Amino acid sequence: MSEPKEPPEKDAKEDKDDDTSHIIQSLVVNLIIASVKAVAAFFTKSGAMLAEALHSFSDCCNQLLLLVGVKQAQKPADDTHPFGYGRALYFWSFMVALLLFSGGGAFSIYEGVHKVMHPEPVEHVWAGILVLVVSFALEGSATLSNVKELKKRAKGKRFFKYLRDTTDSDLVVVFGENSAAVLGLGFAMIALALASTTNDGRWDGIGSIAIGLVLVGVAVFLAIEVSSLLLGEAAPAEITEAAHAVAKKLPQLERVLNVVTMQQGPGEVLVHVKMAFIPSLTIEEACSVINEYEAALRRERPEIRWVFVEPDTPKTPSQLAKNAKIASAG
Repeated sequence: MSEPKEPPEKDAKEDKDDDTSHIIQSLVVNLIIASVKAVAAFFTKSGAMLAEALHSFSDCCNQLLLLVGVKQAQKPADDTHPFGYGRALYFWSFMVALLLFSGGGAFSIYEGVHKVMHPEPVEHVWAGILVLVVSFALEGSATLSNVKELKKRAKGKRFFKYLRDTTDSDLVVVFGENSAAVLGLGFAMIALALASTTNDGRWDGIGSIAIGLVLVGVAVFLAIEVSSLLLGEAAPAEITEAAHAVAKKLPQLERVLNVVTMQQGPGEVLVHVKMAFIPSLTIEEACSVINEYEAALRRERPEIRWVFVEPDTPKTPSQLAKNAKIASAG
């Protein structure tokens, strides 16, 4: 196996990770919205409005956690973490999913059930709806900004396919939060309007339950997506294809036997390649070919930070029979 070299500079990754504008924008918007919703919830005595206020405050905490994750993921590798801290962002993204489930979704459902069982009249309904309309416009603007950033990074790929396949968990989390916020605001407006027109406070509780279910659904989706990355998900198929394609350009390599990849963080990939060399190569020549292969692979895919090459022989039936014969003779 080749000795692992120092990973290349992380300029591309750092440029991307330093762009936390989508997180900061959502944080500022949610902080303003949460404060206004809290005041509106106090005056309207609406459970749906309270659920929305808690949702927005929960989102503020989530975005702070994401900023911590982005900062920690940028730390250089050290003796304790020789492969760096890239997965820190996945950990904090998973914590966001847990907070969204417990702090937002579960409490909203609890509050909604309480309002349905013990309905109360909703006051100053139209003032509450006005707050929700303004919040809807702000959240919608933040969501559109997030979608633009996702499309920019998708580079022509289908939007929802990129959303499922991307390793940029911070963008996925912010998109999930913003989408849940827009849906939740819609449910809250409908619930308040129905509670006012029917004079039945149970609609307010139903709206709170609907908001809670949306938050729980988004939290479960985020937890599933991020947990796969946290556990060591394989890099996109393009990385494996590149490993094979680069090998074909080097005549000293007979063929690639196996490629194993792992996503170590956004823009950070580890690759292990097992390959067969032509029999006439000396050890020095093989080492030179390995170095050439590693450099070419990194040029092809800059996100590859670690390459491990293991020389081996093809396990053909004739080779296996030959090895068995040698072993029995010994």
